[in-house]
Amino acid sequence: MQSKHVRQIMNKYNNSPTTANRMLRLLSMLMEHAIHMGVAESNPTIGVPRMRIKSQGIHSWTDIEIAQYEKKWPSGTKERLALALLLYTGQRRSDIVKMGSHSLTPHGLYVKQQKTKTELYIPIHPLLQKELDLWEPNNTGKFLVTDKGNPMSVNNFYNYFIEWSRQAGLPQGCSPHGLRKAAARRLAEAGCTAHQIAAITGHKSLAEITRYTKAAEQTGLAKLAMSRLLSSVKPD
Repeated sequence: MQSKHVRQIMNKYNNSPTTANRMLRLLSMLMEHAIHMGVAESNPTIGVPRMRIKSQGIHSWTDIEIAQYEKKWPSGTKERLALALLLYTGQRRSDIVKMGSHSLTPHGLYVKQQKTKTELYIPIHPLLQKELDLWEPNNTGKFLVTDKGNPMSVNNFYNYFIEWSRQAGLPQGCSPHGLRKAAARRLAEAGCTAHQIAAITGHKSLAEITRYTKAAEQTGLAKLAMSRLLSSVKPD
């Protein structure tokens, strides 16, 4: 086998870069094993580039999708509380599942992010407070529990939430992390700076947040420009 043969195999999956790259990885493992067994002298996958994957990233929920979910799951339900926790704290699901009565402080919800260990105090939005007021305490003290009353794991929560979204008629791709992105978008549209948004979401890098703020600024400037154009047009 030569490098050109590896490329030929990858080209068969030209429409699926992820699959092509997986094949490259498997072929590399196979050839390394062949070298170890003494039936090959070199690894022809070395130097063969991975295919580029064009991706828009995780889908950010639109306001229409959020309203559709809320229409399906009214206030007071576990499903609605889950949405409110995600949307009005801007946290990852790994942090959402740990929240409970112990998280409530005079300064808001206390969060120590699992991924970055960042500590945050997040003021409680009135719509989140409404759901927390309707929350019924349980033996675990956690806001979100399984149907059997046990604390939710990260995977538990993901599977539950995807099913709740499906039942609300939402398209595939509406994930918990997409609401974290929607929270950042809404903050940007409200005029918050990148640093102000990071004070809520806990982002260490401002690169992603800057995209939201720039998009919000462009939208606002475009509306202002159009309104000025319309005001300058004189009727015939």
